[in-house]
Order: sequence, then structure tokens, then C-alpha cells
Amino acid sequence: MTKLKEEFFKLLPPTIYFFVALHLVAFIRVLMLKGTGIAPSSSISIAVASLILGKAVLIADMLPMINRFPNKPLIYNVAWKTVIYLLLSAVIHYLERLIDFWQQAGSFVAGNQKLFAEIIWPHFWAIQIILFVLIAAYCMVHELVRVIGREKVLRIFFGPMPAPEV
Repeated sequence: MTKLKEEFFKLLPPTIYFFVALHLVAFIRVLMLKGTGIAPSSSISIAVASLILGKAVLIADMLPMINRFPNKPLIYNVAWKTVIYLLLSAVIHYLERLIDFWQQAGSFVAGNQKLFAEIIWPHFWAIQIILFVLIAAYCMVHELVRVIGREKVLRIFFGPMPAPEV
């Protein structure tokens, strides 16, 4: 039970972050798709995606290749993790669109062809740019918390302020 509680509290920060971030992306997507007849994502599907992303981040953090630069300045790990997570987000974003077209076309190949014919690439890349900013911010804060320490960061943000070090 203690391990389950510990895992739950580890899962909470990335899940909450991605829940808010994905709702922001969904809201922007709704604004971009207004009048196109394409249905926006539901809050439940966003919540499920947030849980999946939160757990994926925790699993990825346990892989030895994800923390490639432990003795370098933080920007190395931030950039490395941002690239990895951004590539994964692009694949997931594309697959999310592909599933819709696959269901319409009846086969994977026909769905992929239809997707390539009908996708609005500027919208796709606009969402990827937003995801880049959100993922980079997450990686930056995550690395800072890793170095500074969770308790100290919580005190800095929510008080009481830590005593100055002499």
C-alpha cells in the first residue's frame, strides 16, 4: 500500500501538468477547427491521455538513456528530453489523426492516404509548436526540481521561504 501511495504521488505532478496542457491544446484546436466539422477531443479522452503521458514520463525517467548528461549543465538534459518527448508527441499526434481517418476509410493504408490528402499541415505544426513550448517548460521545471529538491521548490513556491544560506 505504501508503494502504491508513493507511485500515486509521483504520478500526480506530470499528470496534472499534462491535463492542463492538453486542455490548452484542445482549446486551441477547437478554435482552429471551428467551422470545419471536425469534432474536438472530449475532456475524458484528455484525462486518459494525461494519465498515459504522466506514466510514460515516469517510465522514461527510469530509463538510463533519458538522463544522458547527469554531470553537464541542465540545458543538456532539458534539450535531450524535450527532443525525445517532442518526437513521441509528434508520433502520438499523427496517430491520433490517423485513427480517425482509418475508421472513415476502412483500412490503414487508405486512412493514411486520406490523412495525407486532407490534413491541414499548418494546424498540425501549430499544435506541435505549442506542444514544444509546453514540453520544454515541463522538462525545464522537472530538471530544476531534480537538482534543487522537491521540498525546497515547494517552499520557494508556496512558502514559508527557506532561510538564506550563508
